[in-house]
Amino acid sequence: MPLRTIAVDFNSYFASCEQQETPALRGRPVAVVPVVADTTCCISVSYAAKARGVRAEMGVAEARSCCPELTLVEARPDVYIRYHRRLVEVIESCIHITTIKSIDEVECDLTATFAPREKAEAVARRIKAEVAARVGPCLTSSIGIAPNWLLAKMASDLQKPDGLVVLEEGDLPHRLLGLKLQDFLGIGPRMEVRLLAHGITSPAQLYAATKAELRGIWGGVEGERMHARIRGEAIPLELEQHKTVGHSHVLPPPLRTEAKSLAVLHRLLQKAALRLRNIRHYAAGLVVFVGYRDGGSWSDEIRFNETQDTQRLTRALTQLWAKRPAGCVRRPPLQVGLVLNRLLPASGHTPELFDQDQAEARDRLHQALDQLNQTYGNGSVYYGGAFGVVKNAPMRIAYTRIPAPELEEIDPARERRVRPLKPAPVPPESCDN
Repeated sequence: MPLRTIAVDFNSYFASCEQQETPALRGRPVAVVPVVADTTCCISVSYAAKARGVRAEMGVAEARSCCPELTLVEARPDVYIRYHRRLVEVIESCIHITTIKSIDEVECDLTATFAPREKAEAVARRIKAEVAARVGPCLTSSIGIAPNWLLAKMASDLQKPDGLVVLEEGDLPHRLLGLKLQDFLGIGPRMEVRLLAHGITSPAQLYAATKAELRGIWGGVEGERMHARIRGEAIPLELEQHKTVGHSHVLPPPLRTEAKSLAVLHRLLQKAALRLRNIRHYAAGLVVFVGYRDGGSWSDEIRFNETQDTQRLTRALTQLWAKRPAGCVRRPPLQVGLVLNRLLPASGHTPELFDQDQAEARDRLHQALDQLNQTYGNGSVYYGGAFGVVKNAPMRIAYTRIPAPELEEIDPARERRVRPLKPAPVPPESCDN
């Protein structure tokens, strides 16, 4: 069975970018956080921090108890996007990228030139060398080479940081038997529960299961596809469709009031509406969430006729906010977020029947506003509900979604602190990962 796929996974990506940008951080325990405060959590941590027990998603207070010398760095998404684009350019100079899986992970096709093992390993080593020379030595990667994406991705996870692992047909399944079920792509917490209920508690039992058994557990053909993928067959993964558009924000202390948290929600909603129009979708539902300092939370959902109109979405937000229990008003908020759901592609949208003229006028208004924001920076023009907090709901990056800076606001003060990308003349051993 030929080697078809290479997976490149950059190690502790956000933290590594910060270490590359700031030599003083190299070799030290570093945690990237949404806002520098003990009440938030770690987004990305360096390997020196991991060695002290700090993990991504760990609360900052707990992380500091594990590692008192931990350095907190406020996230700078614009920097990470710049590095991402540079890394993509460098990898493309070595081998064509088939799919950008996330901001720190790409898939490349080996079948055209590099299918023989020695050539596949050579191109992997070239990627590592070119990245170190042209981007910087802190941007290390773990690379997996295998007959398909699922196995290549798992191979990249077998040796971190800075690993290179090849999985061939003869390596299966014994190289994977020491893993956990959730280490297999396509097996999340709920699927693991279903597997355990059917007596499959280990990778060995997963491999021993028949196609029919896995089809029954998955409830359809995806079980048969999993049976084939873990054996190296080239079964493509299903393309993900847009299901939700959302934003959240941990509030800095000055914004932890009822009025300011609502203003931030207005800002998040306006950003989400811009994204919704950019991906040519309509939403028929809105979920709003507020987390409080005392550990409690409130959330609610409202449904409506599908729309991408910011004014209509704002009315829905106002309705939800008015429905909060009275006790919520007196509790200091810590985090707010919202999600537009029940998405519908523009091709399936039915225009308004009785409000068509007004709807067309609002569409022209939003086109003009979107054009102004994309030309002069998001937040240049906005609805009044977000007054005073436009720069307090900055761009965030989910690992699987790479925002376009032209659709997100960038704090000009933070922009001035960003240095242009250039190779740093620091030897690789000075970086902790």
